[in-house]
Amino acid sequence: MIWFWLNLKKKKMTPATRQKVLGLYRKIFQIAKKWQSASGQTEETVKEKEYIKNEARTLFRKNKHVTDPKLIEQCIEECEARIEIGLHYNIPYPRPIHLPPMGLAHKQGRTLRHQEKLRKISKPIYLKSHDEVS
Repeated sequence: MIWFWLNLKKKKMTPATRQKVLGLYRKIFQIAKKWQSASGQTEETVKEKEYIKNEARTLFRKNKHVTDPKLIEQCIEECEARIEIGLHYNIPYPRPIHLPPMGLAHKQGRTLRHQEKLRKISKPIYLKSHDEVS
């Protein structure tokens, strides 16, 4: 569900952006504290709470050296999207994307490269960092 990152000490981050990132980080941990699994089972709830906290820590640390304002904004958008999707569906894990299989493409050549490019472009914002961490 939720997770995010960034370096709060870099000079290029504006105070407003820093506050937004800190607010998202706090919001994630508040959500984790109140989280209830869809199944209602205690073990599942504990497991999902830990996942939320660990994912947040991992991604914030991973991106703590990001200084490019556009990339920072992209990370913030991803975090907000994952929060909203997680809360809406009551699932802390990123939702899978449904893309058509590449079975029609040849093993090499322009068609395969074109399909790979389309798949990369079509990946939703809330999954951009998931493949890098998983």
